[in-house]
Amino acid sequence: MRKLRAAQTEAELKAAAIRVFARTGYLNAKITDITAEAGRATGSFYQHFASKEKLLEALLAELLLEGDESAAAPGHGEDFRDRAAVRYHVAAFWGFYRRHHVVMDALRQAAIVDPEFERVVQSMMEPDRGHIAAHLAKLDLPGEPLVIASIFGALVSTFAAEWMSKLPDDEAIETLTSFIYGGIGGNRV
Repeated sequence: MRKLRAAQTEAELKAAAIRVFARTGYLNAKITDITAEAGRATGSFYQHFASKEKLLEALLAELLLEGDESAAAPGHGEDFRDRAAVRYHVAAFWGFYRRHHVVMDALRQAAIVDPEFERVVQSMMEPDRGHIAAHLAKLDLPGEPLVIASIFGALVSTFAAEWMSKLPDDEAIETLTSFIYGGIGGNRV
């Protein structure tokens, strides 16, 4: 019963953090804001997380598990010479970003002010970059697949941050897919 309550408190703190980040941004959010939003004492926060950064790391870890499920989903193509495979990955990321834009924005804000946190995030995201790099390794590219995978990730993330609220999903996904597919040497459509 104690473990169940602890897990529930942790989940409530995470959900409260997302709501607070949505209202104030990550950098302006205080731990007391998060605990008040969750209806918990400030001390309960520290029973689960050593800092606001550790809470954000825990949120990222959950999101990365969701990303792993996407890689195992039907329709996942591995050959980036096939435009549909590129589109699948772009659409998966776009949908992921749409669902989790608050956490993605918080990660970006935290990384700007804390280089060590940025290194932790990059390390946590390494398997996802490796996934894209494995697809890209099958192509004749002007650089190392991991470097190109980083470009892929940065492009899609930056584009999503800028255009998520300004473009319809299909238009954004098609634009990104065409750009990336053409950039990696796929046939122009």
